[in-house]
Amino acid sequence: MRVLVVVPAYNEQQALGGLLGELAAVKLDDGDALATVVVDDGSRDRTREIAAERGVRVLRLSHNLGIGGAVQAGLRIAHRERFDCAVQLDGDGQHPPSELARLLAPLREAEPPDLVVGSRYHGGGGFRSTVLRRLGSWWLCVVLRVIARVHASDPTSGFRVYGPRALALFDDTYPYDFPEPESLAVARAAGLRIAEVRVAMRERQGGQSSIAGLFGAYYMVKVTLAILLAYMRARGRTRREN
Repeated sequence: MRVLVVVPAYNEQQALGGLLGELAAVKLDDGDALATVVVDDGSRDRTREIAAERGVRVLRLSHNLGIGGAVQAGLRIAHRERFDCAVQLDGDGQHPPSELARLLAPLREAEPPDLVVGSRYHGGGGFRSTVLRRLGSWWLCVVLRVIARVHASDPTSGFRVYGPRALALFDDTYPYDFPEPESLAVARAAGLRIAEVRVAMRERQGGQSSIAGLFGAYYMVKVTLAILLAYMRARGRTRREN
């Protein structure tokens, strides 16, 4: 497989160098080719310079688009350059590159899924999120199950693999407001197969979370409505295309 690792990064100079060093040491199966692109989402620190010093490809956005825009930019590269799949791996060091083989394994099955989500709640590594985040994640699990019939234990996980059908779908449309849970609803509405695998995660190695402080009642109401609207729009688009 030709695998493109998409690293969305916004002011991640603290963690990015170490993360790219780990990525360089990853060994996949014989015949697999691993490439990396760092999507610099309008950073104001040395994110771009650190990536360039490590010799990886850098896509610098003209201004900060947010996580949804940065991820879609990387997925578009993967789709248009005909990679077999893309891995989303956050630039904060929370996603260990050593888990890539585990995340990619379902794509080697006879009927591979289109989207693979790495779940932090079933892995090792000693990671444990706050009570508020776990409560918020539980609520999103319920919302996705009721609205889109998606069964996921970690709907906000950004550690993912996108197969060819997912790349084609998200080249055209990708959620910007709450991309992780919304994209699951969009994928299901489009008829994509979604799988979840256990992976280890760790604490952020630097920087600040883009969703810090958002797991309150206001966030839950907004993301619930966003998931519902995203699913309805995607269903409508799928019906029109068929």
